[in-house]
Amino acid sequence: MHFTDLIKQPWPWYVAGPLIGLTVPLLLILGNKTFGISSSLRHICAACFPAGISFFQYNWKKEVWNLFFAAGIAAGGYIAARFLNNHQPVAVNTHLVSILQHYGVHNYSGLVPTELFNWQSLLTVRGFILMIAGGFLVGFGTRYAGGCTSGHAIMGLSNLQWPSLVATCCFMAGGFIMANLILPFIMRL
Repeated sequence: MHFTDLIKQPWPWYVAGPLIGLTVPLLLILGNKTFGISSSLRHICAACFPAGISFFQYNWKKEVWNLFFAAGIAAGGYIAARFLNNHQPVAVNTHLVSILQHYGVHNYSGLVPTELFNWQSLLTVRGFILMIAGGFLVGFGTRYAGGCTSGHAIMGLSNLQWPSLVATCCFMAGGFIMANLILPFIMRL
């Protein structure tokens, strides 16, 4: 198997997971840096729109590496989507497919069902709840928890931080409640 064939296929959890996990010691060794993405938005706002808000009054230039890290994620996503796409449909669990078909979702041409996430559905009640209200809740939760899932679950847990354990358990509980109790209600709208 050639390298290009290997990189176009999804990697199993036992390869991808340790690679993601190795970013923690690598960042700590290379400069005592912590992993997390939500702080990138704060750095961008501090650089572009400080407006005298105390939350944005800090030396964001000290954390500029984080902006390059986030830009690398965006560039890597673009490269993967543009040049490393294997053009095969996304593998979705058959039980989930049958549940979503019950709600009228049939198209899985990308990473998300296009019937749910497109510009036209944004103007519907269901689309507004899923995209606008959902985005607000993710942003609010990230700020309220003092970090995002990657920061808490990957970096915080590996450093044995109690707040990260609590936040990760709450993220997981919220995900289970959303997927099993709230989402079916929203899908009926």
